[in-house]
Amino acid sequence: MLPEPLPRPAPISQEEFAARRERLMAELPEDAAVLLPGATLKTRNRDSDYPFRQNSDFHYLCGFPEPDALLVLLPGREAGEAILYCQEKDPQKEAWTGIRIGPEGAVRDYGMDEAFDNTQRANLTELLDGRRALYLPLADAAAMGLAESVRSQLSARVRRGAVAPTRFADVSELIHELRLTKSESELALMRHAGHITALAHRRAMRASRPGRFEYQLQAEIEHEFVWHGARAPAYGTIVGGGANACVLHYVENADLLADGDLVLIDAGGEFDLYAGDITRTFPVNGRFSEPQRALYDVVLAAEERAVATVKPGVTLESIHQGVVRDLTAGLIELGLLEGELDECIESQRYRRFYLHSTSHWVGLDVHDVGDYRVDGQSRPLEPGMVITIEPGLYIPDAEDIPSAYRGIGIRIEDNVAVTAEGGEVLTAQVPKAADEIEALMRERD
Repeated sequence: MLPEPLPRPAPISQEEFAARRERLMAELPEDAAVLLPGATLKTRNRDSDYPFRQNSDFHYLCGFPEPDALLVLLPGREAGEAILYCQEKDPQKEAWTGIRIGPEGAVRDYGMDEAFDNTQRANLTELLDGRRALYLPLADAAAMGLAESVRSQLSARVRRGAVAPTRFADVSELIHELRLTKSESELALMRHAGHITALAHRRAMRASRPGRFEYQLQAEIEHEFVWHGARAPAYGTIVGGGANACVLHYVENADLLADGDLVLIDAGGEFDLYAGDITRTFPVNGRFSEPQRALYDVVLAAEERAVATVKPGVTLESIHQGVVRDLTAGLIELGLLEGELDECIESQRYRRFYLHSTSHWVGLDVHDVGDYRVDGQSRPLEPGMVITIEPGLYIPDAEDIPSAYRGIGIRIEDNVAVTAEGGEVLTAQVPKAADEIEALMRERD
């Protein structure tokens, strides 16, 4: 019998999208304007497109879900500050690709003050007349081309009283600062994405058997995502058995899962564009060997201690340094490193086994936006920020390594929201203690 899908949380309200736009415009000069294009369809091959996914910054400000849209913000405009250009209504095209929202729907359902179809973009020049600063994503070639075209047209009309923009500025940094702190509505969506992702990891543990392929566990995971409404992975699913777990971004997922090996799965579901991001490592056959458990427990202890340190005022750098210390001490105890703890850390000899940082922001993007350093210093955590905690150890298959540990890769990752009191683990529904993993995997029998 198939499980009931999880109850869906409420979507982001139009009032919240409007408040985000107001917060952004409050940061701008009075004579500024924002030009923010949405995402476009990308051809996969011949006349087949990749699944459409909206640009995260564009979605953050308006939630409009269709391709080829343009959001224009005009602070202080009496006739309306939020304007959208979108695909025109076209019954013939809609018969092939689905009903379009159109300008009327953009105003009615998405809180726009005005909306036009894309055939009317010529009026953009008049809308931007008098706006001396254009804020847009400077790294977006299409947005830059549009801004240059508007400036050129207005410059040609200066003798007739037009006022052309004199400077372009990057809107991305302003939006990213807003996105860094999540609202309660966003956290509800991220809890849901984390819960779905946890269910998928549990399913993979139950499905694991020697002789199955990595891609078969990927199929179990992604089926669970879609079943619960996470229509796509938040990133490419990683299923690495044996030594493949030592490849940090292994994506082939093509090899046979061998009896006696561990398998590392790094996978997250995306729900309403918000990402879950979980890594778990477990034995293919459901039973840790003694060396596997010894190494696993080092990583687990570091992960649990790091999660417990999350609170306002703590920095990601201090969390990482604590993990480095825990992992290095464990490596020394297991005989994989020799020397004094402080000397092994100072010389960075641990980096042979731990190559990456412990945390990153997570939200609308799995590696979410926002500065990690402010004025040259590691940024203190604040309530509403969401981070990963993901220590790992990756033991090379080398002659100077004890044979029992060669080719073992272990990573354990959770998503943690910073609260006023500490940290809330958004991905707690999937086990990570070795005994709990073995108990769950016994359920497959």
